[in-house]
Amino acid sequence: MKKKRTAQKAYVYLKKTWTLYLMLLLPVSFAVVFRYLPMTNIVMAFKDYNMFKGVWASEWSDPIFKWFQKAFQTKDFWYALRNTLLLNFLDLIFGFPFPIFLSLLINEIRNTKLKKFVQTSVILPNFVSWIVIYGLLYAILSPSSGAIKGLAEMFGYTGSIPNLLTDKSKFRAVIVVSHIWKGAGMGTIVYLAAISGIDQDLYEAALIDGAGRWRQMWHITLASIRQTIVILLFFRVGEMMYAGFDQIYAMSNDLVISVVDIIDTYVYSLGLQQRKFSVATAAGLFQSATGMALVLITNYIAKKIDPDSGIM
Repeated sequence: MKKKRTAQKAYVYLKKTWTLYLMLLLPVSFAVVFRYLPMTNIVMAFKDYNMFKGVWASEWSDPIFKWFQKAFQTKDFWYALRNTLLLNFLDLIFGFPFPIFLSLLINEIRNTKLKKFVQTSVILPNFVSWIVIYGLLYAILSPSSGAIKGLAEMFGYTGSIPNLLTDKSKFRAVIVVSHIWKGAGMGTIVYLAAISGIDQDLYEAALIDGAGRWRQMWHITLASIRQTIVILLFFRVGEMMYAGFDQIYAMSNDLVISVVDIIDTYVYSLGLQQRKFSVATAAGLFQSATGMALVLITNYIAKKIDPDSGIM
């Protein structure tokens, strides 16, 4: 009888919510087909892969970690690892706080129309492809026909304009700044959603106690979204081994590739261009395992500092 009632409740529940599960079917199918099923080919990192035999029929490598050793013995791998960590570190230092700062400023805008306009303006770059962004940067920074050169000539400057897109010493800054500009808007959505859930009585009580807008922002707004900041920090640290293949592939060139060649482009070059599938898989597996380890370490440290923080 109890099982029958449970089945009836489940039937009634599914009858009411089946459309929601139907909408969920597509993203779940995408994740399974393109995220989880390809993970079965990770064994290529431990095999002497032969494309004619296939992944599972290929012989196991001897020693088992042979392809990891070969990857670690190349200078290109360590250059790619260095560039990946450096670009992510710069983006973490300058890019992670930027959406927080931006969302706090947007939240302080009292004019509703202006607030919506600013929100839309900062979110739009996220929907622009890196190819288009590179075209915009070229149109602005080009030393021969760019907008900056035109403005310089307008004000009487006749000297040469440095080409930031081919200068090794400055190209990392171009990558970091353009990445922050493109992604900051989507980050503000999460923080503004968290801010909208703050109890307004807290602000009224703080106002009665004499707290100005800056103190309210510091002691109420920031304190209330602390959990959101910590969770997003975990996700960001977990991406420390991923510096954005699309951006680097679209914007880099032979003159600057040595300072921005990351593990993603290194794996792409090995796997699809040089056909060294086993070495490429080993490098990619190292990248994923290191990213997971960074998340676990960050979570452990956060739990030690604040028991209420953390995601697991």
